[in-house]
Amino acid sequence: MTVLRHTFEEQLTELQQDILRMSSVVEDMIRLSMHSLAHRDVDEARRAQEMDDIVDELNLKIENNCLHLLALQQPMARDLRVIAAALKIITDVERMGDYTVDIAKMSIRLVNAPASPSYAKLQRMSEVVIRMLRETLQAFVSHDLDLIQSMIAGDDEVDRLNREVHAEVLEQIQQNPSSAELGIGVILMSRFLERIADHCTNVGERVYYMQTGELRELHT
Repeated sequence: MTVLRHTFEEQLTELQQDILRMSSVVEDMIRLSMHSLAHRDVDEARRAQEMDDIVDELNLKIENNCLHLLALQQPMARDLRVIAAALKIITDVERMGDYTVDIAKMSIRLVNAPASPSYAKLQRMSEVVIRMLRETLQAFVSHDLDLIQSMIAGDDEVDRLNREVHAEVLEQIQQNPSSAELGIGVILMSRFLERIADHCTNVGERVYYMQTGELRELHT
C-alpha cells in the first residue's frame, strides 16, 4: 500500500467515525425528547434542541472532508461510492435531527396536557427508530447488508405503529372533542418519528448501493 493510499484509508476511517458520532448525537436527541414527553421535563427537551447545533456542525465538517477527499485524492470507483454514500447519509441524518427538534418542541407544548394513551406507542416507535439508525450506520461501517434487512423490518413496524396511533387518536377525539389539541400533537410526533424511519431507509439504500453498485428501492 502506498503512502497516499494509506493516508486515504485513514481519512476514510475518520470520515466513518464522524458519521457515527453524528448519528449517535441524533440518537441521544431522540431519547431526550421522548423522555421529556413522558416525564414533562422541559429542560431535557431544550437540551435536545441545543444538540442539533452539534449535528449541524458535524454535517458541515463531514461535507467539507468529503469534498477534500474528492479534490485532493484519487479515489477508485468503490471509494467514490463510499464518499457519495457519506454525502447522502449526512443529509438524511441532519434531517433526522431536524425532526427530533420538532418532537422536542411538541413535548414542550404538551407539558401541561394530560398524558395520551398513545404515548406508549410513540415510545415504542422511538425505540425502533433508534435501532434502525444504529443498524444502518453499522452496516455503513461494517459492510454487513444483513443489518439492512433488519432495518427494513423496523420500518414496517414503525409504519404499522404510526397507523395505529392515528386510529387511536381519531377515536379519542370522537369520544372527547376537548382532547383534539393533544391528539393533533400526538399525530404530529408520530409522523415525525415515521419520517425519521424513512430517512433511515434512505441511508440503507445508500449503503446497499455503496456495497453493490445497485440502486435498490427499500421503501415498501
